[in-house]
Amino acid sequence: MKPEYLQPAEEVLCSQGSQRGGLTSQEAAARLEKHGPNRLQEAKKITNLQRFLQQLKDPMLLILMAAAAVSAVTSILSGEKLTEVIIILAVVLLNAVLGVVQESKAEAAIEALQTMTAATSKVLRDGKITVLHSADLVPGDVVLLEAGDAVPADGRLLESASLKIEEAALTGESVPVNKTAETISAEGDVPLGDRKNMCYMGSTVVYGRGSAVITATGMDTEMGKIAGVLARTEQEETPLQRKLTQLGKTLSYLVLAICIFIFVFDLLVEGDYSLEAILKTFMVAVSLAVAAIPEGLATVVTVVLSIGVTNMSKRGAVIRRLTAVETLGCTQVICSDKTGTLTQNKMTVVDHTGPQRLLATAMALCSDAAWTEEGAQGEPTEAALVNFAAEAGLKKPLLEEQQPRVAEAPFDSSRKMMSTVHQIDGGFIQYTKGAPDEVLRLCTCYIDSGEMRPMTEEKRRAILLENKAMADRALRVLAAAQRSWGDKLPEDISPETLEQDLCFIGLAGMIDPVRPEVKDAIHQCRKAGIRPVMITGDHKDTAVAIAKELDILDSADQAITGSALNDLTDEELAEAVPRYSVYARVQPEHKVRIVSAWKKRGAITAMTGDGVNDAPSIKTADIGVGMGITGTDVTKNVADMVLSDDNFATIVGAVGEGRRIYDNIRKTIQFLLASNMSEVLGVFTATLLGFTLLGPVHLLFINLITDCFPALALGLEKAEPDVMDRPPRDSHDGIFAGGLGLDILYQGVLITVITLASYIIGHCVEVGYFEMPSGVSPHGMTMAFLTMSMCEIFHSFNMRFQRRSIFSGRSHNKVLWAAMLGSLLITTLVLEVGPIADAFGFTPVGWAEYGIALALAVLVIPVVELVKFFQRRAAKKKHK
Repeated sequence: MKPEYLQPAEEVLCSQGSQRGGLTSQEAAARLEKHGPNRLQEAKKITNLQRFLQQLKDPMLLILMAAAAVSAVTSILSGEKLTEVIIILAVVLLNAVLGVVQESKAEAAIEALQTMTAATSKVLRDGKITVLHSADLVPGDVVLLEAGDAVPADGRLLESASLKIEEAALTGESVPVNKTAETISAEGDVPLGDRKNMCYMGSTVVYGRGSAVITATGMDTEMGKIAGVLARTEQEETPLQRKLTQLGKTLSYLVLAICIFIFVFDLLVEGDYSLEAILKTFMVAVSLAVAAIPEGLATVVTVVLSIGVTNMSKRGAVIRRLTAVETLGCTQVICSDKTGTLTQNKMTVVDHTGPQRLLATAMALCSDAAWTEEGAQGEPTEAALVNFAAEAGLKKPLLEEQQPRVAEAPFDSSRKMMSTVHQIDGGFIQYTKGAPDEVLRLCTCYIDSGEMRPMTEEKRRAILLENKAMADRALRVLAAAQRSWGDKLPEDISPETLEQDLCFIGLAGMIDPVRPEVKDAIHQCRKAGIRPVMITGDHKDTAVAIAKELDILDSADQAITGSALNDLTDEELAEAVPRYSVYARVQPEHKVRIVSAWKKRGAITAMTGDGVNDAPSIKTADIGVGMGITGTDVTKNVADMVLSDDNFATIVGAVGEGRRIYDNIRKTIQFLLASNMSEVLGVFTATLLGFTLLGPVHLLFINLITDCFPALALGLEKAEPDVMDRPPRDSHDGIFAGGLGLDILYQGVLITVITLASYIIGHCVEVGYFEMPSGVSPHGMTMAFLTMSMCEIFHSFNMRFQRRSIFSGRSHNKVLWAAMLGSLLITTLVLEVGPIADAFGFTPVGWAEYGIALALAVLVIPVVELVKFFQRRAAKKKHK
């Protein structure tokens, strides 16, 4: 059987059991069952057992397992029970299980986001245009293609209107290929790059439009044959996560050095070099290692990030790259398209000039919007024109029947117009619609009272004044023109041939109302130190009118046109860019220059875009924002964030959410590092003073409680009230910027002092008089354990705000309260239930000692509150 590219289109349709109107839903469902989803095979996902084994390879857990082995040897030599060994191994097991659970949740969140941004295709099903996930396509489906679409599967073209497809991923040829629906006249195999009537998965439509019947999906496509098995995409790490990984390594080396010092120091002080003494000293060193390394830090941050981006997706901002979350908090400039983002994208024709029926006919036929029983469907501007014609009694299906389209020059943002050629009784007629100044420039005559009159400069000026009058009312204005071709079309139907010697018909003015929520979002931007910038292809007067309504600018001096931008060098633009808040009549290449100019000034810039030509500017921006509704596959694929509602207010909301996530991650880091630092300083100081503060098992238990639950609860903290009232943070700020390092230092020392005080009090109660402890004090150790574990839990409440008081009247973090009550209950059980207390080496303490230990733990709140008070006063003086 001949390959599809050597067969006529109708034969291919027949062989695929399809027709030009596509498959029925029932047939498509049956084929999906038979052929499977239209996606390339992925490598097998890592199983939970593999994840568990990977967790056990963690250096921290390996140290703990070594400690368990040493503890086992010590217990056997001394004839003691293996209780401590069992506890250590149980904690190791629990740590690994928690790691697996957290990793699985984070991966599930990322996969859910990928599903939300999955590619879609326009398909003919049951004779109607339907938008489906590309994974649901089957052989025999008829897909519609237009500029910006990613080709979803291999197919034979049925229709091609100036269609150009870039196939570099398959052929290595970067120049787009001109496509045709005609049968190729050749014998035998034709190289893939020369199959002009085929389209392939992995390629991109860069110009024109067309339709194709799907001939192969999934692994049966040419891309599938090349790819074989796609390696599983490695989860991207954000700069913050990389910094934390590096911090973990640095801490590990530092702790190793301290452990060696303590090990040698202890042996020298004791003067006992027996095996038992060496093993005992080794366990002290292991205690220090356990205390120092915040093993849960990287995992907790990953989970906080994944929960955060999931919440953002529910609000319409789908994060495609985790790095965007960090960058969002630094955003200083948001460059936004006007249409559909600042406005509602519901265009309606409210004014026109010229003969109405001819104007409506031209506008409706020179568009790709379709008429349905519910009204016009398609691109909003074109839909408005089709509705305008319908209101004049000229429904598009009837017009198309009378004047079928035979050729076209699709819209192009550089030409700012499109043209279609239609067959009529007397031959052929061409309709052109586009930007008034561009269309008018090509007109040599105009229609007046049904007659064609030569275009004069006076008439040209009058038309431009009519255009300006509409634009001053914030209307979007399009012009229509026509050209008669007699009974023969030119051989060359390129835009250059068609779009000349036109006859002007009239203007249509449309309004696209401003989104009601955008004005508040603009004000929020200003308060947050973010500069909103409007970029549009509309007339300058229209752009200024909308921008004034939204308070984006104060005067027309703050607006500039694309042609004026052409007169500025890149250096001059970088110098002038802060002066302008509105850019009108811009082309895609101007967007790249605007973003680059802001970046030259060191500003973190977000840029929105929807068309295929917007991809370069979105890629250039620090945060590329794609449109979920009107955006093409190309722009969505290069975007860092996709708006599911195409709304400017969603971008501003995402910036606030990005700031909240980053704030919460910093709170988590501060809490965990301060807690671990207190444990290190406590064990280290106690060792130098000659007594054992806590054993490895105790520290493991404390870390298990404090590393997971309160840290995750802090990650769920709501945004602080002033999150959008402060300027963006500097993108070059490190983890410890803004005084975080000093806060960790003094808070770590504070918890250490409180814990040591509790130990000494417990020891004095045990012996009945004051003395500095030495060796092991069961009462002291029990009280120190209670104090340290609860002090760290209470400290997590301090972390809700870096500078504000925790008593400043805000809603409560219910998860944090649950973590605190749960930790208090578990700690009390460990201390009071005899067998468990014995296993941990604790001794029963009276309620008075219990109360003293808790009272000491609570001290962390008033002391930190006092420090915050002085920090706030110092900050106020600095700002004055």
